[in-house]
Amino acid sequence: MRMFDLTGKVALVTGGNGGIGLGMAEGLARGGAGIAIWGGNPDKNEAAGAKLRKHGGRVLVQRCDVSREDEVEERMAELLAEFGRLDGCFANAGRSLERTAFHELTAEAWRGVMDVNLDGTFFTLRAASRHMVARAKAGDPGGRLVATSSTSTVHGPAGAVAYGASKGALNVMMRALAVEYARYGITANAIVPGWIETEMTAGKIADERFSGNVLPRIPHRRWGTGDDFAGIAAYLMSEASRYHTGDSFVIDGAYTIF
Repeated sequence: MRMFDLTGKVALVTGGNGGIGLGMAEGLARGGAGIAIWGGNPDKNEAAGAKLRKHGGRVLVQRCDVSREDEVEERMAELLAEFGRLDGCFANAGRSLERTAFHELTAEAWRGVMDVNLDGTFFTLRAASRHMVARAKAGDPGGRLVATSSTSTVHGPAGAVAYGASKGALNVMMRALAVEYARYGITANAIVPGWIETEMTAGKIADERFSGNVLPRIPHRRWGTGDDFAGIAAYLMSEASRYHTGDSFVIDGAYTIF
């Protein structure tokens, strides 16, 4: 099982203070990786950091708004100063909107989603890849770039066009990066969650009408949890996935194929 050993590796998870992000961070920490998490809520950051430190590895908790290019660059510089390297970057931070008809969607609301989901991922992965490419040119190739997408890219997300569009762009971005960075030993993949119990989905899941319509369409008959993403994060970070790139991992309890 040594190919799954993450000892000595360092991973960043944005939006790592809860939900899917914290689930991934825990999987990486259990594998032995040093972990940095970025989040905007100080209380959630502190709680997540305490939970991750119980696994015994090094943990860095940073407050970061990924939609701001300057903050991303500053936090990345701090991370590299602390750990000396970054082996995996999981761009997971995201936001959504209340259900809104497309013809009533304002430019401000559209831009707010794109600022975090698309621009934030661009800023984050660009900063990470800059370091990984430089390291590869210095004789230390390898690296993992991962973005959290959504099954809204598989079906038509009526009322959530901005969210679906932002996540669809990420799928294309990761395929392009898989080709561009293969020469440096860097892989790029997307994780595509279905309906997962998170702070973002809490309102919908609590709605009896929504749950009554959606839950029966999930063959596993349960909502996903952050823990369901620990294994895929550890796999993608490990040497076991070094030739697995340009893929989209759908984790949805078979929702999209039922």
